[in-house]
Amino acid sequence: MWIYLLIAVITLSVLLVRRKYSFWERHGVPYIRPTFPFGNIRPAGKRVHSSQLMTRYYRELKGKHQFGGIFFFTNPVALALDLEFIKDVLVRDFQYFHDRGMYYNERDDPISGHLFNLEGTQWTNLRKKLLPTFSSGKLKMMSPTIISVAERFQECLEKCIAVDAEIEMKDLLARFTTDVIGTCAFGIDCNSLNDPDVEFRKMGNKMFELPSGRIFKFFFISTFKNLARKARMKSVPEDVSEFFFNVVRETIDYREKSHVQRNDFMNLLMQLMEKGELEGSDEKVGTLSMNEVVAQAFVFFLGGFETSSTTMSYCLYELSLYEDIQERARECVQSAITKHGGFNYDAVMDMDYLEQCINESLRKYPPGANLVRCATKDYHVRNSSMVFKKGMSVMVPIYAIHHDAEYYPDPERYDPDRFSAEEVSKRPPFTFMPFGEGPRICIAARFGMMESKIGLAALLMNFKFSKCSKSIVPLVISNKHFVLTPAGGLWLKVEKLQK
Repeated sequence: MWIYLLIAVITLSVLLVRRKYSFWERHGVPYIRPTFPFGNIRPAGKRVHSSQLMTRYYRELKGKHQFGGIFFFTNPVALALDLEFIKDVLVRDFQYFHDRGMYYNERDDPISGHLFNLEGTQWTNLRKKLLPTFSSGKLKMMSPTIISVAERFQECLEKCIAVDAEIEMKDLLARFTTDVIGTCAFGIDCNSLNDPDVEFRKMGNKMFELPSGRIFKFFFISTFKNLARKARMKSVPEDVSEFFFNVVRETIDYREKSHVQRNDFMNLLMQLMEKGELEGSDEKVGTLSMNEVVAQAFVFFLGGFETSSTTMSYCLYELSLYEDIQERARECVQSAITKHGGFNYDAVMDMDYLEQCINESLRKYPPGANLVRCATKDYHVRNSSMVFKKGMSVMVPIYAIHHDAEYYPDPERYDPDRFSAEEVSKRPPFTFMPFGEGPRICIAARFGMMESKIGLAALLMNFKFSKCSKSIVPLVISNKHFVLTPAGGLWLKVEKLQK
């Protein structure tokens, strides 16, 4: 009796899985054949980064349809292949796709309730509150603080090359961005340039490293969000959450008791928490709770800590391979500093060729390799009989599009002139999306660009970078991190320039 029941259950389960895996075939959509139980998120053989995996699928499916079919576990996901379809999802029909489909659990894991994760009206209201904190005026206000950290960075690098000219730059750049974000987001001098083992760095590294167990947990809670919430699962490790809550509470308590005012992100969050508006503004946007303040400070730290340091790492790596491009970028920096009477905000904003170098680095190595949007209601795909049911995810393969020879001839070649005004005007929209696109584009994109420009400008005006015996050419992408990260670090030879 029990044997027959067991056989019946197994048979029904197999039929159900087969039914689920026939979804794209039944709808006449070209798809990548899945394997149980992971679908298409885990290829056969060697584990690879999601950027390489989705690029493989993109190239296999492109030209056959405006989107292709893949599976996360047994859930169907539409892989965007056509720029007009991408425009529909990210802009024209944004009302259907305003959510990322990311897991958050404000009850059990309040630090996960930040702007990147939130959905619906919660996201709309929070973005409205935070948008003024990233205005040009607020960025200009923070720029002297970042420049000050960059000058300490110069001194730190000088000490390092006095011992050994071959430097692992990825780690050093992460220490620089830790100090920048620690200062701008929390008003705390992390001093990681002098002490690489500070707690801020440990916590940042812990969030971005992806051991196998965390990868599968991430995909599970992202795919089965309601079940994960019922099980009270957390996306942020307990010690990381506790650390950031303590830091924010202590910072706010100290500032309130000592009446300390600083030109940083934390000060702006405190104004929103207390008054629901920023000083100098007549617009009431609504107050923030303590949990919301901690969550936004946390995601601001994560965004500025890893993505900016990897962007600068890749840019220096490419400049080390092309001495002529490096010299042109250096001349751009020196010219802007001379024109504006010093290393200041106006000079940084006038470093056009350096920005082209950063953009080309973001093209080759976008921090967010893939972008996901989730249908919030049934959506009839334009020029198709297909209807995406509420809850279905659409993946936009940013890395694959950035490496598509149709848009970027010889895509593996590093060429900052691709981002001259003339060349940019020739390319169709939605072929360059390092910060996303549409209403949900990264709110801190301009801060990230400013941070990267200041860091690179400080280095280029004082140092020359070239390959060394430990340099890995071509770079190998680590499969153990969320964002694109060079495996084995980034080793370069660094020489002090003679004035």
